[in-house]
Amino acid sequence: MPTTTRRCAILSSLVCLTASADALADASALLAPPAMPSVAPPGWTTVETVGKPHARHEAAFVGLAEKAYLLGGRRLQPVDIYDHATKSWSHGAAPPVEVHHFQPVVWQKKIWLVGAMTGPFPHESALDHIPIYDPATDAWSRGPGLPVDRRRGGAGAVIDNGKLYVICGIINGHWDGHVAWLDVLDLKTGKWARLPDAPRARDHFQAAVLGGRLYAVGGRRSSGATKEVFHLLVPEVDVFDFKTGRWATLAGPLPTPRAGIATIVIDGRLIIAGGESMAQPTAHGEVDRFNPVTGRWDALPPLARGRHGSGLVWHRGALYIASGSGNRGGSPELDTLERLVLP
Repeated sequence: MPTTTRRCAILSSLVCLTASADALADASALLAPPAMPSVAPPGWTTVETVGKPHARHEAAFVGLAEKAYLLGGRRLQPVDIYDHATKSWSHGAAPPVEVHHFQPVVWQKKIWLVGAMTGPFPHESALDHIPIYDPATDAWSRGPGLPVDRRRGGAGAVIDNGKLYVICGIINGHWDGHVAWLDVLDLKTGKWARLPDAPRARDHFQAAVLGGRLYAVGGRRSSGATKEVFHLLVPEVDVFDFKTGRWATLAGPLPTPRAGIATIVIDGRLIIAGGESMAQPTAHGEVDRFNPVTGRWDALPPLARGRHGSGLVWHRGALYIASGSGNRGGSPELDTLERLVLP
């Protein structure tokens, strides 16, 4: 075969081989699974809403049926009502008196603002009664008062088995008089009783009921008198057993000690979000979860915007938090709503 002919044959073979390789590559590309798009880790997202709530802190955010209610806070504030179905805010009646630094509880479809303060910093006074808001009528009423010698603000509050428990708190605003008291109101008889003091005093915290026990978690001992308003944090978690009537302290403290937290129980676990401390000028964004079976804490995604002085709402598989203060202390007050879908 002439040299020229042989060269042409070789070149043709190479072209064919190249074409075959390209075809195989194209076929492999067609058969290969599609590349997965990068997915951002799950976390809190800011909810776009119709309208805005009033910016506030030292308030409460509580869920009832298909709506969530933002109540109280510094100054005389109307109730802000969030409708999950329409993602919109509307506004209700303001309470008869300024009310802040309390924990809300729901009883017979009404919201009780328990263990509250009124008045300006740093010598706020304990409110002499429990304000009650009725979402059905958008009306406020005057609930029972704490015994005169047991009144305090910044307290924790829970309801269990038809009884209202008021835990710890502070007598003289942010100045002094933090107490370890535990009082119980029988909601049927209207009678108060004293129970054993908690192992330690605390204020600016929220309590919770989990597995037949009361959990007092987070908070501090506010002490303006010694210029330590934000300093004296309480990392220990104290637990009261309703059955035995005794207190104990968890072996594992709150991973990041802080005050002004929001607390809720979901699926048998205690969740703590946000807060403030001297550790940083901005509000905390940490979200910690406690498993009473293992006795261990784990971390959930942090808030998109750290905040304190608010509450947590659970609705259809997601957590919500609204308002609060974005820094240690009282400003800036926030008007945003965040949401976290739990796996």
